Amino acid sequence: MFVQSIKFVEAHSGNKKNVSVYGQEYTNTTYKLAKMNLAIRGISANLGEMAANTFTNDQHKDLKADYIMANPPFNQKEWRAMNELTDDPRWGGYEVPPTSNANYGWILHMVSKLSQNGVAGFLLANGALSDDGTELKIR
Repeated sequence: MFVQSIKFVEAHSGNKKNVSVYGQEYTNTTYKLAKMNLAIRGISANLGEMAANTFTNDQHKDLKADYIMANPPFNQKEWRAMNELTDDPRWGGYEVPPTSNANYGWILHMVSKLSQNGVAGFLLANGALSDDGTELKIR
């Protein structure tokens, strides 16, 4: 997504040096591949200091972004323990996302990273639009 975004910027007479790319990856191999992929294309990026779990080890705690693009893992089960992250500030004003599915955890994580007038675009499983219970309250 980052590479295609830079191609889009350049195709519309933009300068890729005006784009700051931030991201995080949980899997060490994918983290290294992403860093290499961006580097060989000359795309400046901050993917954090290491591969890490976004929910428990946010590599960009103070980040506020104007634009967010994401493709988080769909329907991630048991993404937190029952008593873990229950008072996390990312959920402020919303219900705590259920342990059974991280979709709304991802949405609230992205919302927490938006600047005042920021915009987010992300892919989620179709079921995220019709879930009930806690997800319905958050939605």
